[in-house]
Amino acid sequence: MNLKYHLLLALFYIPYFGFSQNTNIISETQEPVSFASISFGNGNGIFADDDGKFYFTEKLYSDIDTLYISALGYKDFKIATKNLPSTLVLKSEIDRLQEVIVKSKPSGPFKKEEIKPTTHDDYYHCWLPTIESEIAVFFPNETQETKRITTLYLPIKVEAKTWRKRKRSNTEKRPFSTLFRVQFYENNNGLPGDVLTYDKMVFVATEEHEEIYELDIKKHDIFVPKTGAFVSIQVLGYTDDKGKLLPNKKYQEVKTKRGVVKVSTTFRPLLPFTDKINTKQTYVKRVFLNGGKWVLYDKVNIKNSNLLASGFNNYGIGLKMEVYSKK
Repeated sequence: MNLKYHLLLALFYIPYFGFSQNTNIISETQEPVSFASISFGNGNGIFADDDGKFYFTEKLYSDIDTLYISALGYKDFKIATKNLPSTLVLKSEIDRLQEVIVKSKPSGPFKKEEIKPTTHDDYYHCWLPTIESEIAVFFPNETQETKRITTLYLPIKVEAKTWRKRKRSNTEKRPFSTLFRVQFYENNNGLPGDVLTYDKMVFVATEEHEEIYELDIKKHDIFVPKTGAFVSIQVLGYTDDKGKLLPNKKYQEVKTKRGVVKVSTTFRPLLPFTDKINTKQTYVKRVFLNGGKWVLYDKVNIKNSNLLASGFNNYGIGLKMEVYSKK
């Protein structure tokens, strides 16, 4: 990324720092709670950064009087925005933490199995990532063998800086630096259930990553349960050049005849959806709305979707796995 890009980022974010209330979210052991969700109770919200810090200001969010804070492994927390303290302590949910099964790597030989990602280069058939949305893809364990996921292949689509040159392979790309979080869930009667690990798995995508982002997760020892597993991806926001989450505003206020409407900010890169997968295996949820309930991404649950109207109902994540045969 060039110097001009960094200067633009600096100019854009300075006002937010100038009026912000800095608050740190920590655990009972004084450790930062990374990427906690801070919901405004109206379908919008923000995230804490890697150090458990978030920035809130009445100037930007004048209509918000209460914050609802949640994080995996911790009890939900509610607090008024008036006289917001500099530090918040979340209590751990010990029972939930103990439910995560720690599984050691099996001994003996294994074979490698790969599910290739499905992607395309059509701008018009891409998901526009927003803060409040999380996308999960289901992978069944049809053979019932022990499978350890080692690599994720995540389809992404960068944009040409000049639209009329978008089809040229050597055209300059629109710059961005975006932080994503990856999570894994058990299969709970066909929907994402409890998490398979509380490990922190994040990555930064930039305009230099084209088509497929390859993420090595071998060290996290993610095993696919017999009932299958869900792999999710969620955008957390733009970052600085060191990969630190920036306190950018997560929605824009648009004046209409019906009053001011809050429209979620979209982030880059785009996520290409596909019509090449026969089964319906993609699920979505609104993180800050409806209790974060998961629904199948189809016309029954999602209304007025241009992607679904065109038959693009799946996000084509790929996997590489170690498969251990039954003894």
